[in-house]
Amino acid sequence: MGFFDGFPETTADGADGVRLRVRAGGEGPPVVLLHGHPRTHTTWHRVAPLLAAAGHTVVCPDLRGYGQSSTPPTTEDHAPYSKRAMARDVVALMRGLGHERFAVVGHDRGSYVALRTALDHPHAVSHLAVLDCIPIVEHLDRADARFATAWWHWFFFAQPDKPERAIGADPDAWYGALAPGKAAQMGRENHADFRRAIADPATVHAMLEDYRAGLTVDRAAEEADRAAGRRVTCPTLVLWSARDDLEDLHGDPLRIWADWAGDLRGGGRIDSGHHMAEEAPEELVTALVPFLACGATGR
Repeated sequence: MGFFDGFPETTADGADGVRLRVRAGGEGPPVVLLHGHPRTHTTWHRVAPLLAAAGHTVVCPDLRGYGQSSTPPTTEDHAPYSKRAMARDVVALMRGLGHERFAVVGHDRGSYVALRTALDHPHAVSHLAVLDCIPIVEHLDRADARFATAWWHWFFFAQPDKPERAIGADPDAWYGALAPGKAAQMGRENHADFRRAIADPATVHAMLEDYRAGLTVDRAAEEADRAAGRRVTCPTLVLWSARDDLEDLHGDPLRIWADWAGDLRGGGRIDSGHHMAEEAPEELVTALVPFLACGATGR
């Protein structure tokens, strides 16, 4: 199968005048796949056809600020790059494609968007799957020296100006884009799309705004949810990479997610590094397909 065969590329409306680059294909219950940093929607090129073959309509957008989607002007509070704004994009996109209710799968930064979509738009989200993620406030509550050493980029990216200068000096070097075997691991077309994105200063700035929002307005939104006892109501699946550090830093992610999801369906490790959609697509799809078929009331 060729790169994204059956998934024509187009653009569609998000929220607030944002335009999103998107691919969609397949037939059946809809699922939207949300990528992380610094990837684009093409990170799903090995997963989307497998989900479509399993009987799903699969929608893969570039998040606002990423890839070739809009990079709207930011504000002092970084709200244009909040997960709440990105969640509005997801709902607007899916409604524009004719899907009032859909499943959401998010990886890395996309998981925060997926979580916010499920919390803010519970009537629209049928299933939530979060990959390599716990809520932002749970990370920050556990931000000891080990976390700060391993995830220092969260705090560096939140600084004004300096990260743009550092990344802009040599984007390929910053993101390890030319590491041996990188293109083969990612897939040639996906790798090329990733390199185009990180070479665009406007996109780099927008991606950093995502992190600045994460430590400010997104953190505040999650704190408000927690204080109000607001939880995800749809079936929720949690998966994480066996060869990444989420479990090493924070213990069992399922125990953390139990406080956030009222219908937690379990989950577990995927035998891969951080980018599981590229490294272990078959194992990931094997975990997702039965979950996406489950009803909202069973356990």
